[in-house]
Amino acid sequence: MKAKICLVSPGHVASNPRLVKEADALYDAGYQVRVVAGDYMAEVRLLDQTIFSRSSWSWVTVGLGTKFTYILGKIKQKLAQIIASIGWIPNLSWAIWGHYPLSKRLGQVAAAEAADLYIAHCLAALPAAAWAAKKHHAKLGFDAEDFHIGELADIPENQTEIRIRDYLERTLLPHCSHLTAASPKIAEEYYKRYGIKMHSILNVFPLAESPQYQVNIANSEPSLYWFSQTIGAGRGIEAIIQAMAKMKTKVQLCLRGIPASGYQEQLQNLAQALGVLEQVSFLPSAPPGEMIKLAAEHDLGLSTEPGRDINNSICLGNKIFTYLLAGIPILMSCTPAQEDFAKQLGEAAVLIDINRIEHIAQTLDNFLSQPDKLTFARARAWKLGQEVYNWDVEKKHFLNLVEASLK
Repeated sequence: MKAKICLVSPGHVASNPRLVKEADALYDAGYQVRVVAGDYMAEVRLLDQTIFSRSSWSWVTVGLGTKFTYILGKIKQKLAQIIASIGWIPNLSWAIWGHYPLSKRLGQVAAAEAADLYIAHCLAALPAAAWAAKKHHAKLGFDAEDFHIGELADIPENQTEIRIRDYLERTLLPHCSHLTAASPKIAEEYYKRYGIKMHSILNVFPLAESPQYQVNIANSEPSLYWFSQTIGAGRGIEAIIQAMAKMKTKVQLCLRGIPASGYQEQLQNLAQALGVLEQVSFLPSAPPGEMIKLAAEHDLGLSTEPGRDINNSICLGNKIFTYLLAGIPILMSCTPAQEDFAKQLGEAAVLIDINRIEHIAQTLDNFLSQPDKLTFARARAWKLGQEVYNWDVEKKHFLNLVEASLK
């Protein structure tokens, strides 16, 4: 019997397809796998169940607790943040309270069963996994899907949280025997800040989730596609709608996910003012395992990150690899990470400056007005997804890292 591995996340499993892929790969490789994940959003809970119902690994969810414990945690968090704001963090416990008061509860559930390796997903899970690993004299791992300090702008109002995050990472990351990052540039930033080496594991998906053959569709109007668990501001959607109003080519923009409060109305008002309301549609959220096949129904996938902070500039989101496995080319904003990655994608990527509306419109018109170019781009995306950027290839690297960390 191989080692027992526990994956820990403060969020829902449906919000973390990366964790699910790792759990599946570890189980298929013969490891005993247990997942400890958050559970606090009713609308996501149903999507969680679609994953749990077909999973062979064991799992347990952690809610917010009683109203009393939740309020007490918030009080501790506020007090810890006040103390950190004067430049003093007494110890690790204070940093944990200041960042995420439910980390202790998450850690207690994770530690309820012994494991040989605890892998934290997201910074809030790192103290929880570390506590469980220490209790059972086990190995500790961390997966950096984001550069967490880089999620915050370096402005005065963020200094307290930056100080807390730095304390957590600087204290706990040196104890990790397994360290992975979701992009090469995220790994580079962690090395620059802490001198620790992370291995890049891309946010790719299993071949089994892709269509059985390349989908060649003929939409009456080209279809632009964007998806996320939450449809919200700061993702470049507004710029695309503004560009649509200036395009010669009439396109449809399809947005899949749960709109943030008031955001659907905000986008619809913008589209109506620009005369493109009928070209914007909202699609319901769907189980993670269906996202690739759903993307294949469209002509061009959008990865329009605005580069609003360091992390946003250096990440390679799961959208990119969803589109590639679906066999559709990608419209990518020129963030440092995406601009570098576009060189590897060739014709399957179309780069834009998200801040130049006229440029976006002209680029889309030029690309969509050439059917042969679009067909070639789809073929290139399909080939890359099937042969290079998929979990069947990437998981071998991941499993080798896990095996090495357990020695």
